[in-house]
Amino acid sequence: MRRILGLLAFSLLMAAWSFSLRAAEAGPKLKVFAAASLAESLQDIAKLYAKQGGAEVAFNFAASGTLVRQIQEGAPADLILSADEAQLDKLAKAGLLAPGSRADLLSNTLAVVVAADSPLTVTSAVDLASPQLGKVAIGDPASVPAGAYAKAWLQGAKAWDKIIDKAVPCDSVRGVLAAVESGNVDAGIVYRTDALISKKVRVALDVPRAEGPPIRYPVAQLKDAPGGAEAGRFLGFIEGPAAAGVFKAHGFLLLSVTAGAP
Repeated sequence: MRRILGLLAFSLLMAAWSFSLRAAEAGPKLKVFAAASLAESLQDIAKLYAKQGGAEVAFNFAASGTLVRQIQEGAPADLILSADEAQLDKLAKAGLLAPGSRADLLSNTLAVVVAADSPLTVTSAVDLASPQLGKVAIGDPASVPAGAYAKAWLQGAKAWDKIIDKAVPCDSVRGVLAAVESGNVDAGIVYRTDALISKKVRVALDVPRAEGPPIRYPVAQLKDAPGGAEAGRFLGFIEGPAAAGVFKAHGFLLLSVTAGAP
């Protein structure tokens, strides 16, 4: 009887071990760190990649400055897609990027958004300083590229000093969007692509590309990417025509040579 129970216990242990192994094998193979503004487009791209036999992807979406800091502190990652070049430069200077893997992939434009039912009108950066308009949410310029771009645009329009006292810094561009959606601020400065995903806000002002700072989304593979060759394959897919179609559908402008010109 003891032998039978022992065999049964051993069989159950082996079955559990086999299940855990299969679950591990079926789990995410690639770890991709990406700017919060890329969430919807990259999730769609990952589904296309999986349909073509590619590995599953685990995403970490946050402000680019936060992502870079996590990688600098040792967080394992295969690829990083930043919303600006300055943040990726930090990884390059630290020798953490795979040589030759970096490329400028996408561009974007800024937009001022207000609540969908707001009567406010904004025709220029200076209008944000109007007494009729209260708090203005922007990404924290120190760590959120959208915030750095917004500050540069406002400085160029001689409006930064006029709104700095009512600017509300947020930890990501999606945080800015949420602040406007919730009514905690009267307006926010986000990417045009972020404005398109929310039905709770409307675009009060599209910042012309020529008036805003150059916006570039670089992509690169990490030097010690745990995904190895699969990381390189997904990088190639991101830069290819199938992904280009997804990015365009989400409102991004294409910069990558392989994806096509804007």
